[in-house]
Amino acid sequence: MPILQRFGSVSVRMYADDHRPPHFHIVAPDFHVLVRISDLTVIAGEARQTQMAETLAWAQAHQEMLALKWAELNERG
Repeated sequence: MPILQRFGSVSVRMYADDHRPPHFHIVAPDFHVLVRISDLTVIAGEARQTQMAETLAWAQAHQEMLALKWAELNERG
């Protein structure tokens, strides 16, 4: 399970052979959120916006990389 980025105790992770839609995980000691890559919408879990602001800003700037990493880990033929 690659950790793609860390923000203090918060990490951005992506798992191989994970379920659709393409997404990444934001994991912290007190929350676990799944975010769809295509529009950065939370699809599971919850956290306060203030807890996720830095991570979502990073994800927006790296959305293409996240999509490519998803394809590498989950869409192997």
